[in-house]
Amino acid sequence: MKRRIHGREESRSLSPISHDGRRNTEADPDIVPNIPRFTPKRIPGLQPPLTFGKKSPLDIFSQYFDEEVKNILCANTNKNAVRNLEREMKKYIGLHLYMGVMAIQKVRDFWRKKTLFHVPFPATVMSRDRFLAISCNLHISDPMEDAENDKKRGTEEYDCLHRVQPLLDIMRNRCMSIYHPRQQISVDERMIATKARISFRQYMKAKPTKWGIKLFVLADVNGYTTDFKIHTGKSKFASGKGLSFDVVTSLVNRDYLWSGYVIYCDNFYTSPLLFRHLHQVGFGTCGTYREGRAPFVGSDHDVLLFVKWMDTREVSMCTTIHTVYSGETVLRWQMTEDGRKEKVPVPRSTAVQQYNKYMGGVDTSDQMLGTNSVHRKTWKWYMTIFQHFLDITVTNSFILRKELCPKRGDHLPVPVSDTQGLSQRASMGLHCCIRCKRSTPWRCQECDVGLCLQLERNCFREHHI
Repeated sequence: MKRRIHGREESRSLSPISHDGRRNTEADPDIVPNIPRFTPKRIPGLQPPLTFGKKSPLDIFSQYFDEEVKNILCANTNKNAVRNLEREMKKYIGLHLYMGVMAIQKVRDFWRKKTLFHVPFPATVMSRDRFLAISCNLHISDPMEDAENDKKRGTEEYDCLHRVQPLLDIMRNRCMSIYHPRQQISVDERMIATKARISFRQYMKAKPTKWGIKLFVLADVNGYTTDFKIHTGKSKFASGKGLSFDVVTSLVNRDYLWSGYVIYCDNFYTSPLLFRHLHQVGFGTCGTYREGRAPFVGSDHDVLLFVKWMDTREVSMCTTIHTVYSGETVLRWQMTEDGRKEKVPVPRSTAVQQYNKYMGGVDTSDQMLGTNSVHRKTWKWYMTIFQHFLDITVTNSFILRKELCPKRGDHLPVPVSDTQGLSQRASMGLHCCIRCKRSTPWRCQECDVGLCLQLERNCFREHHI
């Protein structure tokens, strides 16, 4: 073989180098290589099952992307989707809380742009269609188990709370585990407004919310919802001692609370049977009672004390822990002999005074729940309960936040200079704000540092959070 180098041809031998190190020439015999024998493990070409029958292009493609590949993709995609859904669910719940603060009736109006009251924030978090899609598909229980439970409708095995039971159990456990109530606790009803067509919808004439889902609630005096129970009508686990007895004994759990607690309740729950039972297991009780329900007859060693106190109307109390009277008085208007009205001290029973002080735990909780509630009208009753769980979470979290924060009663804003003349205050009565470094006429009384206190710049609040 020849090649051209700088205008001249040069010959090159293709023969290999000989064993003695000499390059072979064209005269030397060619060396025959040792070619391995071709023995394939399988017959080359198509392999089963493609060799049997007629195969479509999809059948051939599926030989590569079979069920194993798809399962791997699905499993890992779902894992990644769970991570993304967790972030998206946080945004979804956050928008619910945001909507509770904003007084806009329709959900779609939060994304409406051509309006005087345009709200730009929700669109930066999530699109309207995505929010509505999550709301439409939000589910608490397993849909397959729901279908099986629906087949049992009309039988004793049917569970009317099945669609919320998983989250209901978690919420009750969280409320009891994160915070332990103080000694005085109360039991009362709570209504969640709904017009959904469900068998356990209740009507309560005395409540601000007449129609809805009734909850029996155990609350601390500060308004913390310690435990609750959804009323679904007659229970197959009833003790035969009455609904009020079963409700209180199920909420007042000795294994959770231990003993020494004082339970306050109204006349729906008060009965000698209940109070004696709670006294035997180590709880004190106090509540109003209905005269036709609680008999006055008792033994000399009975733990029940019945008291009547005349205020604007007659108040009847039953207690196992209080004396009749321990010196408390209350001011009431009375007409004097000369026709004038004046406030005079009137003796008040100890049970009445303590009942007024500690019975309002559930009412306090209801007031806090109603402030900036996330509740929205919906025909899905389980969505109504889900929204109420959010309200309980926010309210309880607010109460715990106050428990964690130190008391700041002495941290009040005061002027920097209270004694300087009016002509000097404009120029000399200023301090440097320790946060924004601007001049300010205000300081903290306790911290004794300058802090701004203006509409557009509230450094005083930021400093004390």
